[in-house]
Amino acid sequence: MRYFNWLLRIVLFVVLLGFAIKNDQLVVVRYFFSYEWQSPLVVVLLVFFALGVLVGLLTAAGRVFSQRREIARLKAAAEKGSPSA
Repeated sequence: MRYFNWLLRIVLFVVLLGFAIKNDQLVVVRYFFSYEWQSPLVVVLLVFFALGVLVGLLTAAGRVFSQRREIARLKAAAEKGSPSA
């Protein structure tokens, strides 16, 4: 299983490296007020992918923390022996 894991990592690295090499053209991202950013396409894709992951994690974190509070409340109610409603 360990060899399969390393093989999978190597294949994924080669695929991503090929993707990066094929997408090295410069692109311009234009913002408001005539501000623009010029960078290779693969860098722009990586930045926006990372921002998407960050937004997703922050969104999920709120749900996880509310579930932890609910679990703590239910555990405290179970220890007292009272109904949780």
